[in-house]
Amino acid sequence: MVDISSIFYFSVLSAGLVLSLMGMWFTSSMPGIDRWSKRFFMRYFIILNLCCVSCFAELIEHIYPVPHTITLATVMIECLLLSLPLLMLTVYLLHSCGERLRSSRLFYLVLGLWAVYCILLASSAFTDRFNYVTTDQQTIRGPLYPLLLLPLALILLSNLIAAIRYRKRFSRRVFHSFLIALMPMTAALITHLFIDVFPLIDISYVLSAMAIYNFALSDQINQNLRHQREIANQRASIMVLQMRPHFIYNTMTSIYCLCNQDPKLARQVILDFTTYLRKNFTAIASEAPIPFSAELEHTRAYLAVEQAQYEDCLFVDYDTPHIMFRVPPLTLQPIVENAIKHGRDPYAGPFHISIRTRKTNTSSEIIIADDGCGFSPTAEDNEPHIALNNIRERLEFMCKGSLTIMPNDGGGTVVTVSIPYNPPQSLFRR
Repeated sequence: MVDISSIFYFSVLSAGLVLSLMGMWFTSSMPGIDRWSKRFFMRYFIILNLCCVSCFAELIEHIYPVPHTITLATVMIECLLLSLPLLMLTVYLLHSCGERLRSSRLFYLVLGLWAVYCILLASSAFTDRFNYVTTDQQTIRGPLYPLLLLPLALILLSNLIAAIRYRKRFSRRVFHSFLIALMPMTAALITHLFIDVFPLIDISYVLSAMAIYNFALSDQINQNLRHQREIANQRASIMVLQMRPHFIYNTMTSIYCLCNQDPKLARQVILDFTTYLRKNFTAIASEAPIPFSAELEHTRAYLAVEQAQYEDCLFVDYDTPHIMFRVPPLTLQPIVENAIKHGRDPYAGPFHISIRTRKTNTSSEIIIADDGCGFSPTAEDNEPHIALNNIRERLEFMCKGSLTIMPNDGGGTVVTVSIPYNPPQSLFRR
């Protein structure tokens, strides 16, 4: 007979089945999840799927009579399947906190409790003291039914206590996922020891699966963000390591010539070149935004070396009253180098470049303008844009900043870097 409770129970099982199928699909399609986690989540959702199918079978048997032995076997299989996610949560808990199964007392405790449950479950097939099936296909609790569920309740309590105990080993997201997965299941199972609330147990399993599903999704997103940050940092390192060979050669040649012509200037160029190299290689190890004053010092050292080589052909104007903000390493210097490399025309007279900073209502801005030959701000496949796009990506990933390229009114190019106030810190935390 179909009643309101059966419809409600059917809806809960349908939600659990859909969720488990979605979890299986998502786990199998995630490209970045590690092999262990992929296998764990796949098995977890498969077991949840089988749990829902067995519960559906029992519900159908209550409506359409079948032989007594089939109903009893269905109940036994259902009870066994519903115990497996509890054991798997223990395994995942220990894996997340770095504990080895073979050396974990919690694992052996849970395994022992689960073995006791399996023994009691097998015993229930030969006695009506635990539960029994009536002639109208209804499962009735016996006087020893709470004893059957006691090992499972102890497993959940052990997992919950372990999660709280090991909370400092988890991230906040992982800890909250464990609480959402364990607390409803524990409360429902303990309540079921005294009152028949079997649909509530199914709901708690659905919530547990949602917590695990949410963790899998958020973990994948975080992995992708970390991967993108690593790519951005690697690109920055490549930019450092691929310094223009002719710039180094010309600098060393200029220093060699100045040693006889102007020893004082030669010493200054050596000092500036050393500062430039030191700042370049220091930037490789930096994974977080640095003070703009440090980036400005790096750029000044680079421009001083360039001015020593070009003498009266390169002029720089600084207007930087606002320096109290942070930028990703290798932001300003590569832009300036890019401007000199691609904007200066050796046959068009002196090349002027200006570096200005200003503070707006929402952000700190750096404006780099030159009067060179310029280049198209819309072309994305040329060498200047490749370098600037690398900087743009690091600005976005590390501090939600932006980079725009516009033609200068008097000829040349204007590059504007905007750094918003109070960017999300999580973007550049490990």
